[in-house]
Amino acid sequence: MVTRELLTRFDETGDDGGVWAEVEAQGLTRPLVSEDNGGVGGEWRDAHVLIQAAGFHSAPVPLGETILATWLAEKAGLAVPEGIATVIDGSDGSLTLTGSGGTGPLTGAVARVPWASKAGTALVVASHDGGPMVAMVRMADAASVTANQSMAREARDDVRFDGAPVQMVHLPNDLPADVILQYGAMIRAAQIAGAMDKVLTQTVQDANERTQFGKPLGKFQAIQQELSRMAGEAASSGVIAEAPFAALDDGLNPEWQIAAAKVRTSDAAGVGASVGHQTHGAIGFTYEHSLHFATRRLWSWRSEFGGARFWSRRLGNRAVERGVGNFWPDIVTG
Repeated sequence: MVTRELLTRFDETGDDGGVWAEVEAQGLTRPLVSEDNGGVGGEWRDAHVLIQAAGFHSAPVPLGETILATWLAEKAGLAVPEGIATVIDGSDGSLTLTGSGGTGPLTGAVARVPWASKAGTALVVASHDGGPMVAMVRMADAASVTANQSMAREARDDVRFDGAPVQMVHLPNDLPADVILQYGAMIRAAQIAGAMDKVLTQTVQDANERTQFGKPLGKFQAIQQELSRMAGEAASSGVIAEAPFAALDDGLNPEWQIAAAKVRTSDAAGVGASVGHQTHGAIGFTYEHSLHFATRRLWSWRSEFGGARFWSRRLGNRAVERGVGNFWPDIVTG
C-alpha cells in the first residue's frame, strides 16, 4: 500500500519502501512480454490498467517506463532487460550510433531522462547512417549521469554517453522513429488520468466532511459547480487516455489518439490541481496533507514527453495535411 508516510520517505530519501520489489514480484513489469520471455503475454489495455493505477496511487516507481522498455526490447528482438529499465528518445539527433553487426558505440547527451539514476538498463532509439536504430545500453556504461528531479521528486537525470557499447538493431518498420516520445506521452496521459481520479476522490471526500456555516462544503452550489467541472475533466481524461492503448490492441496507428490524449489530460491536470487545492483551502497547501503528492505529479507529468502545446501542434499539422474532407471523419473515427 502506498501511504502518505511512504511517499514522505520517498521525497526525503528516494526510498520507495519496497514498492518496486512488490511490483516486480507480482510480475507487473512485463504485461506485454510473451510468456516465453518471462512475461504475461497480455494486451495494451492490460498495461493501461496498471499504469493508470500507478498514477492513482502516486507509486514512486518507474512502472510505465519499464513496461515500455521491456515491450520495445522484445519487439525489436533484443534481450528483455531485468529489473528497473528506462527509455531514452534520441530520435531528434541528440544521440548517434555508429558501427555495424549488431554492436556499436552510443554518443550524445540527453536531459531529464526519467529514472536514469535508478535504472540498470535503457532502451534507446537513436540516429544511425542506416536509419533509426533501437539500442540497449547499460546505464553503468554512461559517461555521466547527473542527478536531477521533477517537481514530484522523481528522478529526471541528465545523461551523457561517450562511446558506450550497445546492442542495436534496426527499428521495426511498423514503429515510428519517435516511438519513445509517442508511447511515453501515452504512458504519461494514463498516469495523469489516474492521478486526476485520486485528486477528485480526495476533494469530494474533503468537501463532504468539512463544514462551513453549519453545513458541509459540498452542499454549497459554488463548490458543487467546481466539483462537477473537476469530475468532468477526470472522466474525459480517463476515456481519452485509454483510447491509444485500445487502438494498439486493434492494430491501428495510435498517433492521433496519443496526441489527443496528451493534450486533453495535460489541460485537465491544471484544472484538477487548481480545483483540488482551492476546495481544500489552506490545509491542502501544507506538506503534511497528502493532496500534493498527486498534484505535484500532475504538474510534472503534463509537461513530460511533450506538453499540451507540442501535441496540439501535432494534431493541427495532421489535420491540415489530411485536408478538409477528412477533418470530421478523423474526429469521429480516430
